[in-house]
Amino acid sequence: MAKGGGTKILSGGLLLLLILGLAGFGATNFGGTVRSVGSVGKTEIDINRYARSLSQELQAFEAQTGMDFTMDQARQFGIDQQVLDRLIAQAALEEEARRVGLSVGDEQVRDQIVGISAFAGGDGRFNAETYQFALQNAGLTTTEFEDSIRAELSRLLVQSAVLPGAPMPPAYTSTIMDWIGERRDVALLSLGPDDLDAPLPEPSPEDLRAYYQANPDDFTLPAAKNITYAWLSPEMVMNRDSIDEADLRDLYQARIDEYVTPERRLVERLVFASEDDAQAAKAAIDDGTQSFEDLVAARGLDLADVDLGDVSRDDLNGAADAVFALDEPGIAGPAPTALGPALFRVNAILPAAEVPFEDARPALEDEYLATAARRELQDRIEPIDDLLAGGATLEELAETEGMELGMIRWSPDRTDGIAAYQDFAEAASEVGENDYPEVRELDDGGLFALRLDAEAPPELQPFDKVRDAVVAAWEVQEITDRLTAQADAIVKALADGGDFDDLADAGRVIRVQDLQRTGFLDDTPDGLVEDLFDAAQGTPLVRSGVIEGDPQVTIAIVDAIKPATEDNADAARLRTQIASQANQSVANDLLSAFSAAVRADAGVTLNQAALNAVHSQMGN
Repeated sequence: MAKGGGTKILSGGLLLLLILGLAGFGATNFGGTVRSVGSVGKTEIDINRYARSLSQELQAFEAQTGMDFTMDQARQFGIDQQVLDRLIAQAALEEEARRVGLSVGDEQVRDQIVGISAFAGGDGRFNAETYQFALQNAGLTTTEFEDSIRAELSRLLVQSAVLPGAPMPPAYTSTIMDWIGERRDVALLSLGPDDLDAPLPEPSPEDLRAYYQANPDDFTLPAAKNITYAWLSPEMVMNRDSIDEADLRDLYQARIDEYVTPERRLVERLVFASEDDAQAAKAAIDDGTQSFEDLVAARGLDLADVDLGDVSRDDLNGAADAVFALDEPGIAGPAPTALGPALFRVNAILPAAEVPFEDARPALEDEYLATAARRELQDRIEPIDDLLAGGATLEELAETEGMELGMIRWSPDRTDGIAAYQDFAEAASEVGENDYPEVRELDDGGLFALRLDAEAPPELQPFDKVRDAVVAAWEVQEITDRLTAQADAIVKALADGGDFDDLADAGRVIRVQDLQRTGFLDDTPDGLVEDLFDAAQGTPLVRSGVIEGDPQVTIAIVDAIKPATEDNADAARLRTQIASQANQSVANDLLSAFSAAVRADAGVTLNQAALNAVHSQMGN
């Protein structure tokens, strides 16, 4: 492996693991006689290496999900096993390097270390003190770190011997390219409710009952929880009589920048080295020999480089008078700036605006009341919690604390009322039969407590309750069946030699050229594109679905099957990407197989007590 490649792997992988991966775990070393969590043959997996790798993996997982996880939760996701499996695979390669006597010299280890930017001093070069300080923070000795570098380089030598593997033959890439790039010319005819050859009759009671009985799942409520809750929202405690006029005016002043905005201007600024240069440029603009854009381009700049955006007088200091003296867009200056004399182009004038206190009053009152309500609700959490801890029921809270008492048949698909709150949904999903109610907060500041009354099994709703839904579903099915019958008649006529365009109303057949597998056909049933690529040329397909609420049946015919073309840069890039991914996949499989063979031959032992010790410390 080239030295540059090794440096990249070490600085991006090992160093990140050893230095950056310590946040949240600390520079803690496990002392005592236990030094490893396991081994492959005679190659040990250092206990600190496992701890640091696990810490780094946990941090990466938290960054990816945006959530914090305990060690127990991380283990439920299998993060500890993933880390251990990876270290065992690495140890297997290191064991093979040890077995065959493969190693690297001190000079190569040195080259790797001095090339790591984290060990550089202020001059950008390797600094021994910085090196020692970084290792000390990582809880490592120089010997430990350099041994790990040597082991890593030796492992990479073994890995580099295996990874080239057996590249996939070009025919593999060509086969995939042919499949991906194949195209279809298709003809489509869609039939909707307006195309029925006879009006849809009114369903009889027997029709509806039969449909209801044949499709019970469509009218069955899912398994749910019957929950009683007590709820106190900000609106329930708001009192407009409590608004203090002085406080409201103070809030207006605190928000004055939102309600009173000074005149502003959209401005570009071009700075010059001297006053003479600035005057000459202004003269060139005035006599029309050069434009502001010409002056900007002559300096090797873009307009974005000189754009100041919208500015007020306070933003321009000494240039404010010149810029704000213009009554319309134009050129101002030269005017002094901290960078030197400058010309300013005013592109737009944004007039001053003011929202008087009385006009702002409704919004201010809403904010005032919301803030006061949140404050009151926060103050009531502990007293309500104390009442619950003392044995008060939710019904009693409703009476004494003014909370709204309600019952809900909750399931994950409920999004109405209090069920619309994520906090409530989480609490409802977690609550168990023997759980006692406790106060919880909602994201709008509201409070609630809930109790599980019973687990509710799936429930088929009574016919009379869902009759309207049954009617609607029956109509969709009946229209679909009738349109399908009409489509089948067209397909039969095509088989008898009929012409697609002649069998449909004029202009109804839509033809699409060069449809790709990744393409999309508007207003057609789901899965039609995939079906067209499985269909034989000339064979009609009939597919049904509901499009924008209306039943629809589509007849689709493949008119032509076209081979892939690679006469563009995108196709060339795709071929390269497919070949690279295939070769990498084979190489990874070979490496995994090689590592597994080494593990099987050398044997793997694990120290569960050491693993538990790491998990325990990281869980504290």
